[in-house]
Amino acid sequence: MAGMFARYEALVVAGELKPDAEQRAAAQRLDALQNALEAAPKAGGLLTRLFGSAPRPAPRGVYMWGGVGRGKSMLMDLFHETLGIAAKRRAHFHEFMLDVHARLHEERKKESGDPVIPVAERIAAEARVLAFDEMVVNNSADAMIMSRLFTTLIERGVTIVTTSNREPRELYKDGLNREHFLPFIALIRERLDVVTLNGPTDYRLERMGGMPVWYTPTGPEATARVRELFYRLTDYPPEDAKNVTGCDLPVGQARTIWVPKSLKGVAVFSFKRLCAEAKGAADYLAIARHYHSVIVVGIPRMGPDQRNEAARFVTLIDALYEHRVKLIATADAEPADLYAAGDGRFEFERTVSRLMEMQSAEYLARGHGED
Repeated sequence: MAGMFARYEALVVAGELKPDAEQRAAAQRLDALQNALEAAPKAGGLLTRLFGSAPRPAPRGVYMWGGVGRGKSMLMDLFHETLGIAAKRRAHFHEFMLDVHARLHEERKKESGDPVIPVAERIAAEARVLAFDEMVVNNSADAMIMSRLFTTLIERGVTIVTTSNREPRELYKDGLNREHFLPFIALIRERLDVVTLNGPTDYRLERMGGMPVWYTPTGPEATARVRELFYRLTDYPPEDAKNVTGCDLPVGQARTIWVPKSLKGVAVFSFKRLCAEAKGAADYLAIARHYHSVIVVGIPRMGPDQRNEAARFVTLIDALYEHRVKLIATADAEPADLYAAGDGRFEFERTVSRLMEMQSAEYLARGHGED
């Protein structure tokens, strides 16, 4: 299998990627990390058998940060795909932390001291490399445990590779009890190389090519345009879109929501599945945290008898807007005419305003999750 840097250079030569000095430097750093990981002695070797308590030394990790569309996720995909070890895990950071809290919940039942350490040790036994997309900390429950969690992971031989829209010192900025989070920032600077990907080109926005994101009326033409945008955002051929699989997205500790199509940070839903079924704020927040772009098809013109659907739609748009998710939609009407009369019409005006702003170049240029 070709290594990380060889694959990156081949994509540039083929014209699939544009030459970019910061991307190239990041690809070289990730390639060096790959070599270190693949050359490291495997667990279960002679030293491990003789001195089983000694953890593996973890090669120094990488923290890639920069604006939206600079190629962070693309580089992470290449790194993970070409890394020649089996004990690796690629996850969205929010999804990973949900898993951590579920494990902590079970560990606390044992009432045997700090639950973070044994949870971290079990994760370390499962993977030598943890690769995260979009590290962002926006709640105190995560902030309070991250220093202990990741210190233990690294001490147990886990290498961390992550992307973020924020430089380390901006993580959890102004958060509650942030002083408990500061050791984690220090850990990043001590044990990871901070790599900046903040060039002048937003490749994701460039790929959209100035195409509108709101299409009306619904029908074959609107569907074709949305399919084209899905292709531009994911590099997936439109003719193969039917083969894109869905996934179960975790919501809290004991529930999931089905995402019909999910690929490279882009999710596709029908309005009926999102707003005509019993969904709530927790579902919409999980979607907003996990996906940088959401496509919603078949938004109808709603009347007074669809006040529940309208209320859910308001909650959905609030979640997407607050997390700066790109919304691409097909609808029976322009935003101002979606819900002309009925209970909650006054509150719907704010949604109309947000839908209009979400079509603006300024909104589309902002990073996922930016405040």
